[in-house]
Amino acid sequence: MVRGSAVAAASLGTVVVSSTASDSHTWNLVYLELLIRELGYDVVNLGPCVPDELLAEHCREIQPVLVVISSVNGHGHQDGLRVIKQLRGCARLRATPVVIGGKLGIAAGLDDAQVRELMAAGFDMVFQEGADAGEFRRFVGAIPRPAAWLPDGVGAWV
Repeated sequence: MVRGSAVAAASLGTVVVSSTASDSHTWNLVYLELLIRELGYDVVNLGPCVPDELLAEHCREIQPVLVVISSVNGHGHQDGLRVIKQLRGCARLRATPVVIGGKLGIAAGLDDAQVRELMAAGFDMVFQEGADAGEFRRFVGAIPRPAAWLPDGVGAWV
């Protein structure tokens, strides 16, 4: 879309961005919101310190194409293991891609076993602190488009 254009580009769907229940930081959420909007998605930014149950409730209502959980306080691993149970426990969200990223441990980073633990619990991808933003962009770019998405009003997307 050209800035100032009267015609807005069609959204590729809605992405929910949230921190974990214990994380009060917001700058990371604003950055992610801007990045994801730039990629063509609408964003619902739930903000900091979102209780697990509230995140799951909003996701059930919104039916996002992706859930992005960000933490920079070092407790992302333990908070992530707890919140993914809430999200995957909802039948409507079982197939929704869910990623977690940021400073996920209080040490230098998670070890391979901890990353595997998050993936086995239900996360589709884990982006540790310092990960290349291009890797995140590629992941988001690979999300299947909603069936109703029509490029520029042309026939059905195939």
